[in-house]
Amino acid sequence: MHEYTADDERTSRTLAELCLERLAMDAPLDRPMTPAELDDAAGQTVTDTGIGADEAVRLWRDVLAPACLSVDHPRYLSFIPSAPTNAAAGFDMLVGATSLYSGSWLEGSGAVFAENQALRWLAELAGFPESSGGVFVQGGTIGNLSALVAARESAKHVHGRRPARWAACVTAETHSSVKHALQTVMDVDMIEVPSDERGRMTGDALRAAVGTLPAHVREGIFAVVATGGSTNLGVVDDIAGLADVAGERGWWLHVDGAYGAAGLAAPSVRPLFAGIERADSFIVDPHKWLFAPFDSCALIYRDPAVARAAHTQHASYLDPVTVDGEWNPSDFAIQLTRRARGLPFWFSLAVHGTDAYRDAVEQTLAVARRGRELIDAAEHVRLLVEPDLSVLVFERIGWDADDYARWSSRILDEQLGFVTPTSHRGQVCTRFAVVNPVTTGDDLALLLDSMR
Repeated sequence: MHEYTADDERTSRTLAELCLERLAMDAPLDRPMTPAELDDAAGQTVTDTGIGADEAVRLWRDVLAPACLSVDHPRYLSFIPSAPTNAAAGFDMLVGATSLYSGSWLEGSGAVFAENQALRWLAELAGFPESSGGVFVQGGTIGNLSALVAARESAKHVHGRRPARWAACVTAETHSSVKHALQTVMDVDMIEVPSDERGRMTGDALRAAVGTLPAHVREGIFAVVATGGSTNLGVVDDIAGLADVAGERGWWLHVDGAYGAAGLAAPSVRPLFAGIERADSFIVDPHKWLFAPFDSCALIYRDPAVARAAHTQHASYLDPVTVDGEWNPSDFAIQLTRRARGLPFWFSLAVHGTDAYRDAVEQTLAVARRGRELIDAAEHVRLLVEPDLSVLVFERIGWDADDYARWSSRILDEQLGFVTPTSHRGQVCTRFAVVNPVTTGDDLALLLDSMR
């Protein structure tokens, strides 16, 4: 099975051609299929004797791939889309086709060196010191969890004891993955700080909320999780104010910038992130607004030694890779075996340069501002949240939940776009998330007109 044959070469060439074709074309949105529809169209694909490369490729090309939405379509505006550059997507093929292990410097020094240069650019955007560093992990869920584990271990070391209960401060807009990591995985209590009218956590609100807590609850607080661009609303917390409180109390400040911290590359919105340079850790997902393919999250620590103390795994068979002065990515997050997830992002940065990234992020922000103008000028829709970044939250005046659901289904059926309902303060509404530089103001106008 492992011997490379002429058939393998032909299959590899076919797959490469499919990938290149995908990169070169404007892919349709496509649409999901039901399990019954897929069962009828594809049937049983995993069999005792195999179906052969030609049939497997045909099934993928003609049946399975069209049942997957194209997240990089210019009018895919739900959730947080992804729009990888051709350079990043192409290099991802190389990473997938080679046996690169990048958990340790010993086995993947070239890959780790390249990834660390990409991490260095992100750290510099945030104003982190030269001694900072981190790792690329699977996604924001693992990045946030790893940072919070390091924060708790740091608190244990500083205080020399465990409180009755650990706790961390969040808001209603804190991402669900953070709350899941704290409550379900780490068994940590959450202190929900009231957000302001735009959904932001502020330093004043944090100080006031903590001031009302019993002493034994305050003693268990080890971290504050700020949001640098919330997924639903796209707003940025008062990071500077939160840094003040965290500094006063000796708490770890973590910034979840999975979506929004890419805005650090754009001078027009960089001031919104004032204070992030004082954080202990932050994340940003290149597969969201930094034009890399799924799945990649950059996790960066102000003091990597603290993270290494929390995450390094010890076993006799790992002794050969535990060498002073070498950078082992597996020492900085909850992982050991590791794909070189940051390489496609690094390759695209190396090919295009950071100026091109700045310009691309600014382009999406300009389109979002144009979308806001279109919403303000229209009589049938109304903006609900003043935008910070590239997410626009608005309502279709007079619609209820069923109206939004019918509209969302209709525009997908017509291949016009993919926009799903959401809610804000109990009100059903919808949103545009603009992270694709190919998306235009005309795309947004077309979708707004479809709501009339």
